[in-house]
Amino acid sequence: MKNLFNKSSVTNLLSVIVIGIGYISPLQPELIKSIGFFALSGAITNWLAIYMLFEKVPFLYGSGVIPARFEEFKLSIKQLMMNQFFTAENIEQFIQKEEQQGSNMLNLDPFLNAVDYDRIFESLVASIMESSFGGMLMMMGGPDALMPLKEPFTEKMRLTLVDMIESDRFKAALKEGLDAHKIGVDIIDKIESVIDKRLNELTPLMVKEMVQGIIRQHLGWLVVWGGIFGALMGAMFVFA
Repeated sequence: MKNLFNKSSVTNLLSVIVIGIGYISPLQPELIKSIGFFALSGAITNWLAIYMLFEKVPFLYGSGVIPARFEEFKLSIKQLMMNQFFTAENIEQFIQKEEQQGSNMLNLDPFLNAVDYDRIFESLVASIMESSFGGMLMMMGGPDALMPLKEPFTEKMRLTLVDMIESDRFKAALKEGLDAHKIGVDIIDKIESVIDKRLNELTPLMVKEMVQGIIRQHLGWLVVWGGIFGALMGAMFVFA
């Protein structure tokens, strides 16, 4: 509240100086004193109203409203976050956008390189040897007879996987598996849990300081304008 007190002090000091001038001025002393007193009254009244938002003043009902109602402030903060930012619609749109961008920029190389083509080929050879062709293949040199096919098989398998992954059917299945609505609901639940946990850690003092931090810069001007409008009303009071 340092800025508030600085602006308040300057406004109050100027009001007091105007009042003092009114007592010694030979010209329009009543007008000058009225301007000073009304300005001081407006500034002090606005300062007290602002002060009462954050601090409890004995015998003044309603003072300290922000610390006293910090539970309501916490609930308002949660509702603001969940209803304005982390809505199901916003989350789903974000996920769908990322899915679309991801499909356009999908890099298949890590996946294709992770496939153990040697093991697949060995399984194929084992299956052939265990089938009715196994005996015939033994007469032609056994499993070694199939080794020249290993490299063409690997390349063909790789091309097949690429075609499969890039097919519309695979993309549709991938999109169906990545249910944006379900993922969005899960994300919202986790976000809400994090917000609840953090809000439960807040104390009345933390809420007060948080609100002060948001509006502190502008509060002092309320005191200044209170003094200015008070001065104008003082002048109007004299001429009325």
